[in-house]
Amino acid sequence: MAASEDLADTPQEWPVTETRYLHRDAWVVALREDRVATPDGATARRVVMEHPGAAVVLAVDDDERALVLWQYRHAAGRRFVEIPAGLLDGHDEEPVEVARRELREEAQLQATSWTHLASSYPSPGISAEVHHLFLARGLSHADRGDFELHHEEADMTTAWVPFADLYDAVLDGRVSDGPVIQCVLLARARGLV
Repeated sequence: MAASEDLADTPQEWPVTETRYLHRDAWVVALREDRVATPDGATARRVVMEHPGAAVVLAVDDDERALVLWQYRHAAGRRFVEIPAGLLDGHDEEPVEVARRELREEAQLQATSWTHLASSYPSPGISAEVHHLFLARGLSHADRGDFELHHEEADMTTAWVPFADLYDAVLDGRVSDGPVIQCVLLARARGLV
């Protein structure tokens, strides 16, 4: 039985003996197949989705309202209640800077206070994608700059909702976007909202 101090994820890599790309395009995601040497001497085939990671922002104003947006997601075939989020454009880009950018571009807001809630891997069985989750406070209007909304973003709508209502919607299953659920529960568990 492991001791409680061992209750932590640890870096580990098994040797990759062969890699083949199944799909790669101009967008940021690629699909590859690795042959991995396992500790028992076997070889396992693993399909991996390459993804640069993302920053997610739970923006809460002085009246304890959260900014939410409704956005269509083709892969899931539904319109989700979400919060501002976006991809890291490069491996050297700091997640909090991405969070600042996405809050400005998607919500036309800036924040004076940033709290890192957690970093989580939404599906580590197939991807190394990591979500960096933030709480933003001290909000004020910000110019979107030269950023233009396209595709699904051009169709999204936004609104301020009481955080308590968003929390209830998460608990009763009306909101099912993973990053929203994590941000809301972490912010509440830490007594930040």
